[in-house]
Amino acid sequence: MKKMRLLFILLCLQSSVYSQTDLDSLYSTWENEKISDSIRAFALTDYIYDGFFSSQPDSALILTHQLYQFTKETKNEKGLIEALTLRGYIQFRMGNYSKALASYEEGLEIAEKIDDKLSAADILVKMGYIYHDNEDIINALIYYQKSLKIYEEENDLEGKGNIYNEFGSIYLSKGDYDKALDYYKKSIDINKELNYEEGNSAMYINIGGLYLTKNDFQQALDYYEKGLVIEKKKEDKLGIASALSGIGNVYLEQGASTKALDFLQRSFDISESINDIQGGTNTLLSISDIYLDNKNYTKAITYCKKSLSMAKKVGDLGGQEYAYECLYEAYRALGNPEEALVYHEQMIFIGDSIKTEDLAIKLQQIEFSKKILADSLVQIEKDIKVQLQHESEVQRKDKNRNLAIAAGIICFILAIGFFSRWQYVKKSKNVLKKEKDRSESLLLNILPAEIAEELKEKGEAKARDFDLVSILFTDFKGFTEKSAELTAAELIGEINHCFKAFDHICEKYGIEKIKTIGDAFMAAGGLPVPSTDSVQNTVMAALEMQSFMTQRFADKETAEGFTFEMRLGIHTGPVVAGIVGVKKFQYDIWGDTVNTAARIESSGAVGQVNISQHTYELLQDNKKFTFTHRGKIQAKGKGKIDMYFVTRN
Repeated sequence: MKKMRLLFILLCLQSSVYSQTDLDSLYSTWENEKISDSIRAFALTDYIYDGFFSSQPDSALILTHQLYQFTKETKNEKGLIEALTLRGYIQFRMGNYSKALASYEEGLEIAEKIDDKLSAADILVKMGYIYHDNEDIINALIYYQKSLKIYEEENDLEGKGNIYNEFGSIYLSKGDYDKALDYYKKSIDINKELNYEEGNSAMYINIGGLYLTKNDFQQALDYYEKGLVIEKKKEDKLGIASALSGIGNVYLEQGASTKALDFLQRSFDISESINDIQGGTNTLLSISDIYLDNKNYTKAITYCKKSLSMAKKVGDLGGQEYAYECLYEAYRALGNPEEALVYHEQMIFIGDSIKTEDLAIKLQQIEFSKKILADSLVQIEKDIKVQLQHESEVQRKDKNRNLAIAAGIICFILAIGFFSRWQYVKKSKNVLKKEKDRSESLLLNILPAEIAEELKEKGEAKARDFDLVSILFTDFKGFTEKSAELTAAELIGEINHCFKAFDHICEKYGIEKIKTIGDAFMAAGGLPVPSTDSVQNTVMAALEMQSFMTQRFADKETAEGFTFEMRLGIHTGPVVAGIVGVKKFQYDIWGDTVNTAARIESSGAVGQVNISQHTYELLQDNKKFTFTHRGKIQAKGKGKIDMYFVTRN
């Protein structure tokens, strides 16, 4: 767990920091019509970069459109390239890959038209970012190589250094640390040649992190300390905090907790002073590791809770998951299973959210790949059309035998080329189809099939009212007490075994699993597609679940193992059902029917299926079941309710 978080921290520290410009002054310059158009365009560009680029991308995009219109009207082609490049980069940061690519292509066309080679190289680098972010390493390298060729022709050392840095990042993301180090060091050498040692501080810190992941602690310390010296000269507090945090993590891995705590605390104090929430979160989690390792669970809880609060502020799901795990371990070690279980459930929930977010990103990447493939097919059609026109013109002008033979040879070569391209496109389509099928399978694992289909077609799925839905709740008897006696692996293993069986039973009877909450399992019959036999099927599923648990309890008791006895309740009535959230999809249901079903379950008896009066009335003439009236039973928050035990004939 600790190793994975170290790599996560390393990747988080690779962004550059720019000084804050006086925004009011920049905006005043932009509005001053007496100043030249080019200076006004530069001022607005800096205003967007410094004031909105990172913190308010939506506003930055609106302002960039204003910059685009202004430079177009004033025929400032250099400014227009800058506007398109900036717009593309903002769209890229917002995840709009196809739009970003279109903006870059428009900017590249203008740069090539006016022979602005360095701007063209800069755009090619950013196009490489898009493919890199979509895990298309081949195309990313192609664009990086194109830009590197221009930088070499123009003898632009700074550009070459940036490209080497990108190559290093690619190899870092693939876990090839040796090649990553090689390219990072090439970038460092170029900065030294340019006498720009300040530009190497972030590189030294990155290399320190790489050596840390390889457990080469002395090299890690050397590079972190090199970076720290430069950052102190620059008086860059963010860089200083990063270097101190890195040194602290080296000592943490070496088990030198006192030294580690000293450096990490100094790092956090600086992060807090400059409101660097992300950096502060990572540092606090490292501090909590120290207190956990030293069995100082009270302090570990304090730091974990603080880091959790900060991770929530910046939407850092990875940090939240780690903080919840820290709290789970600390409370469990203190002998507080109730609190431990709460945080364990939150940890699992956040883990599921991360998987769902990864799925959303994967779907977005597939859509981007489809767009690129479609554009490729259109270009092939254009190439064929142009070539056919060319051949026709050649034949019309000159029917000379030698030219005819040459044209035939050209056609043959083109046919081979187009056939190869067609094979490539066909192969790409097959790969794309496999990826799409895999992503759709993941989506169907999260949402009902009908809801998933509606979401894909319309981009949203509206909430719906259902008049007759049977809600099924289960709960394990003595779960909290048992959790204090078992290891986490034993506890989760047994719950998982039971819930997997319940999943199969739900699928068998056409019941929709809604969610699990700790040891509780919730399902519903009659949605998302209503059916006439949903009430009967829900009760049949419930009886099979109880039969499974009863048999498992008997088997485990004979083998001197452990499992749980279970209560189960069903109530039927109206509900509202739909998707919760925008990115982290979850199908859920609401209404008094849900609350009543939960009360029916909690008022039930172990080994029995307890149903409400309304469910009984819908099934009382069904010959498959026998009902035993329990009378009016007190239910929390509902008063006395008629309840029935049901068995199968």
